Amino acid sequence: MSSRTTRSRNAPHEIVERALELSRADGCVVIASEESTANLRWAGNALTTNGVTRGRTVTVIATVDGAEGTASGVVSRSAVTAAELEPLVRAAEAAAREAGPAEDARPLVTGVPGSADFTAAPAETGAAVFDAFAPALGESFARARAEGRELYGFAHHEVASHYLGTSTGLRLRHDQPTGTLELNAKSPDRLRSAWAGRATRDFRDVDPPALDAELARRLSWAERRIELPAGRYETLLPPTAVADLLIYQQWSATARDAAEGRTVFSKQGGGTRIGEKLSRLPLTLSSDPAAEGLECAPFVLTASSGDDASVFDNGLPLGRTDWIRDGVLERLVTTRHSAGLTDLPVAPFVDNLILDAGGTRSLDEMVAATDRGLLLTCLWYIREVDPASLLLTGLTRDGVYLVENGEVVGEVNNFRFNESPVSLLSRATEAGRTERTLPREWGDYFTRAATPALRVPDFNMSSVSQGV
Repeated sequence: MSSRTTRSRNAPHEIVERALELSRADGCVVIASEESTANLRWAGNALTTNGVTRGRTVTVIATVDGAEGTASGVVSRSAVTAAELEPLVRAAEAAAREAGPAEDARPLVTGVPGSADFTAAPAETGAAVFDAFAPALGESFARARAEGRELYGFAHHEVASHYLGTSTGLRLRHDQPTGTLELNAKSPDRLRSAWAGRATRDFRDVDPPALDAELARRLSWAERRIELPAGRYETLLPPTAVADLLIYQQWSATARDAAEGRTVFSKQGGGTRIGEKLSRLPLTLSSDPAAEGLECAPFVLTASSGDDASVFDNGLPLGRTDWIRDGVLERLVTTRHSAGLTDLPVAPFVDNLILDAGGTRSLDEMVAATDRGLLLTCLWYIREVDPASLLLTGLTRDGVYLVENGEVVGEVNNFRFNESPVSLLSRATEAGRTERTLPREWGDYFTRAATPALRVPDFNMSSVSQGV
């Protein structure tokens, strides 16, 4: 057997077709995902490691009809070849037979036009994605070394090609590039630290020298140290911090939980808060698979069921969804099943998030318009305290700065905060220009976000933190 024949039989679309052929279940969904990654790491103004990886995951979802309803079984395995498919398919079928009827059972999706490139080879990344970025990073190392600071960080790029096939005839494919850059600058004594991050699809829009220049400016701000007590402060939240808070809000915005009285979006007396005004600002929070620079899968692609997703919905088309429009709550996340339970429109989760209020000011311009307040860099260690109000706690990190009369006058101590993103939206008095950003806390899970900076007049810094 030729190597070319072997590769063909192991191609992702062939894996999908073969698994569907092997299925003896009443319904079957197969997802074959091919992933490749490339990464660079550096410390002390020098590259330390780099590498490239390849991988494959195959998920088989079997559905079995019974007198009491339809059951589903899901099994995923890595590095699966065509010869290893039958045990995987049989395992999914066995899991379905052993399971009880699935609460979210719905007929598998039909009638979605197939992807023209379904049989094409998977997209890949490699070291070449850094061809322009790496020399620019080297220039930043040289300048940082000459100016007395140290750069640390990493760049990661991944391309995942997802092939979805179903026993109802769907043949869909999506290529998802995801890139992240995190850059940290430290003073030689390690007492001052500043962070910047970027999300990208291909690293062609990332400018290391510009990021380094911003970090140098922040390190200079930190030369003066000011101690402040806990309290409520007018605070400028940069886009990365806003994104982290709103991502957690979106993860908590499931219609079923709200309708059953368990979340901040539950209406007193029953039902949900859809239709209520959440902000005085004309904020629109949306998701759109076609958003420029934030493109994501235009159909449901999931290997598990829950209140925010259903394996029976795989292949369901996705479009733009306004979760909040002009400050009013418009949608909560629903599957076909939870939409039926709550009598709300079907609104599946989409893998990006955009907040826009029509603002035009940059963060620097917002600083210049501040009499006295705090400027944050980012948030981390965000945890939920109370789901009923979506009260979150966490810490500031890598620079909190005091602004007086439109200028940054020094760095202050870090704080622990206690805030609800829903409450913040209601209290925000200004939103700046929307821009693509990398969430610092959730960047390992959710990278496609665009948000403005927000001005909050009374952000709750609940206690002083000794973190850096």
